[in-house]
Amino acid sequence: MTIDIVTIFPGVFAGPFDESIVGRAVEKGLLRINVVDLREFAFDKRRRVDDKPYGGGPGMLMMCEPLFRAVESLRAEKSKVILMTPQGEVFRQSIAEGLSVESHLVIICGHYEGVDERVRLDLVDMEISIGDFILTNGNLPAMVLTEAVARLVPGVLGSAKSCESDSFSNGMLEYPQYTRPENFRGQKVPEVLLSGDHGQIRAWRESEALKRTTRRRPDLLGAGEK
Repeated sequence: MTIDIVTIFPGVFAGPFDESIVGRAVEKGLLRINVVDLREFAFDKRRRVDDKPYGGGPGMLMMCEPLFRAVESLRAEKSKVILMTPQGEVFRQSIAEGLSVESHLVIICGHYEGVDERVRLDLVDMEISIGDFILTNGNLPAMVLTEAVARLVPGVLGSAKSCESDSFSNGMLEYPQYTRPENFRGQKVPEVLLSGDHGQIRAWRESEALKRTTRRRPDLLGAGEK
């Protein structure tokens, strides 16, 4: 998979994408990440990518011309273009799963007061938000989306089963997990996990996942992910 990220702050991506799962996936050749400086596609010497909105209003708006030039230089027949914006569909695991089978994603990081509406209408395939709150720009949301998708790409986690029990993957929160020591400050590992009985362990985990989901996220039960 190739992920192209269009931003006016390309330098902020270096650290997060050089480390951990994403960094290893890039090293293995399972994932290619290309961070594109939108200012390289500006028309004037000042490398402007924003201007005042028609009709007035606070702040500046990202211009359509640089964005069209940048995305059109990257987009291929099977590319999916995503705009990170508070106005988009709220990101969830099922969206990450759907995007993980794509061969090419182009992610636009919004900034300022947003983008010219013609970008939404004629350039973008999906608009995604990571929650009902406002950030300075779309860089952090683009990182969140990239990691959530990257870990689902075959081979990235080493085993396809590694993410099957993750929270939200099966419509419930993940069950409690323990490692050594067996007894820490009076808190003991549940006996069933030490029993070696895989059937009982599986039943316990399913029961605990249901209890946790009922207590913390009852909205997930019965309806699935919309």
